[in-house]
Amino acid sequence: MTSAQIRAGAGDRPGAVRTQAGAVAPLASVRITGGLLGEWQDRNRRATIPHTVEQLRAAGNVTNLSRLLEDDPAPFRGRYPFLDTDLYKTLEGLAYEIGADAADEEAQHFFDEVVGLLERVQADDGYLNSFFQDPAGEKKPWEDLSWGHEMYNLGHLIQAAVAAERRMGDGRLLAVAVKFADLVVRRFGEGGQEAVCGHPEVEMALVELYRETGNRDYLTQARLFVDRRGQGNLTHRIFPPEYFQDHLPFRELPSVTGHAVRMVYLAAGATDVFLETGDETLFEALDRLWDDMAATKLYFTGGLGSRHSDEAIGDRYELPSERSYSETCAAIATMQWAWRMFLATGRATYLDVYELVLFNAYAVGLSADGKAFFYDNPLQRRPDHEQRSGAETGGELLRRGWFGCPCCPPNIVRWMAQLQDHVAAERDDALFVAQYAESRIETASLAVTVETAYPWNGDVRLTVDRAADRPYAIKLRIPAWARDVTLDGEPVAAEDGWLTVERQWSEGDSILLGLPMPVRAHGSHPHLDATRGAVGLARGPLVYCLEQQDTAAPVDDLVVSANDVAGAVPVPQQDGAAAGDALAGAVLLRASATAAPAPSAELYPELTAGRTDSAPQGPGTADAAAPEAVPVTLVPYFLWGNRRPEAMRVWLRAH
Repeated sequence: MTSAQIRAGAGDRPGAVRTQAGAVAPLASVRITGGLLGEWQDRNRRATIPHTVEQLRAAGNVTNLSRLLEDDPAPFRGRYPFLDTDLYKTLEGLAYEIGADAADEEAQHFFDEVVGLLERVQADDGYLNSFFQDPAGEKKPWEDLSWGHEMYNLGHLIQAAVAAERRMGDGRLLAVAVKFADLVVRRFGEGGQEAVCGHPEVEMALVELYRETGNRDYLTQARLFVDRRGQGNLTHRIFPPEYFQDHLPFRELPSVTGHAVRMVYLAAGATDVFLETGDETLFEALDRLWDDMAATKLYFTGGLGSRHSDEAIGDRYELPSERSYSETCAAIATMQWAWRMFLATGRATYLDVYELVLFNAYAVGLSADGKAFFYDNPLQRRPDHEQRSGAETGGELLRRGWFGCPCCPPNIVRWMAQLQDHVAAERDDALFVAQYAESRIETASLAVTVETAYPWNGDVRLTVDRAADRPYAIKLRIPAWARDVTLDGEPVAAEDGWLTVERQWSEGDSILLGLPMPVRAHGSHPHLDATRGAVGLARGPLVYCLEQQDTAAPVDDLVVSANDVAGAVPVPQQDGAAAGDALAGAVLLRASATAAPAPSAELYPELTAGRTDSAPQGPGTADAAAPEAVPVTLVPYFLWGNRRPEAMRVWLRAH
């Protein structure tokens, strides 16, 4: 292959902003055919969706709608006014499954039942919310924009409706969503009430509704909501304006802040507005906020949000492991923002974060059997830990089957069903392979089959099934962690995260990308006090952790060195492996560590000359036996918590 056939990132220099005319276009014609992501999608339709439907019925989400058809409705079931969104998120996931002929009869029945109820209970003016439509309810529509979540509800309704129209050709839900959206435009549009919803989400949905219908009023409304944020339009109680991102206009925010999910949904919506308007002032803010988040506020796993009290993003470098909130919904929101920033710019750096979140902060939210969930996702579990999730007391020691605030489970459902939408994109007669998965990718000019065992193995083979009679480029993302990359066995270098292979392709042509996956040791920034002097292990895009059942010594006393990490050996687990079904098919890491001497009983021992740690001091300690090596087995972080509820650490003490 000649140098002319291999170009690295040509035309995609950092800082090259892509406005509407030059943005990267997502592909709807991608199908995941196997591998880990294929297994996840199969589990979603086989286990998670039926479980979610069952829980939604049991919790009263469906009867909250059907009761409104009665003369004397029963009381609303549930604590929160936004529980309709859990139906909408599930409908969005079902639209993908039904559209792909992958849903069973019960899933189709649930979809039809809920859509039928929504059509019947929607008010004549378009309003729709089972909490506020209750004639005996304690609050009336639009009475509490800070906490009512009415437009947040609309956002999820729109997203489900657009998915149903595009994937199923079913316009029933879209008609419902348009009617509600038109009400919002009349009430809150130009010349209307200058207000916003306390929980951003509707912004990106309105842009998508504009793309689907061509009605520019929806794009204008999305822009208005972004511009009004930070103007003091909300009534602040319980939490300060920062919680709602309402203390400063969006363009003036110095850093991502406040409630993590709200913040990143807002940023994703603002990115959509930029994509359609080319407003450079928006992109300048988005670029600054993203860079600050990625450099100072993301966990090693890609999780976002370090405060349980208000589910919020903390200060820069405030990233405690055992108190990491890293809500699963925040992981999904971060991927949504990352994908949009990639579409706007073509930069691979956003996809690196997307990949990190996908395989770690997002995937950990679901159990191996697909029927239990983490709401928050810590990076450390102490031996005496008691699980407290979703602002509730009690609960399971590990994942839970459902929550009183069940926003995360159906969010997992819908995102899992649309993973294929984030595998590839196209621009200027070039295919961008953004994420690696066994898949079939089609553009108007090219169709390729991707074969890979990624993320367990870094070999990725692309075979051309159909090609146009002209040159066409395939752009392969080279992850930031990758070293010694090869193409067809020959060393290659990427520029700006892309390796471009351009030629006039023929059916049967094949290329093999090699991404070696040695075990890596990571430290942390010196300002990050919580993990100073600790080491985290990763391989490829996967972060690893140590669970107590996989070593004889207490995990809190284990110490690893650079040599220990260098000697770590990847160990593939086969189906039925002794490690347990939850780990079957995964690649574990077998390594050696050292059990440190038992620490002093003092919580804050005095450090004197020659003493720099809390090791016991006194007669006889000098004669203590030298510490011995202890074998350890580390598991991918996303698989932790599927066995016994014992201690866990991502960050290990380092020599």
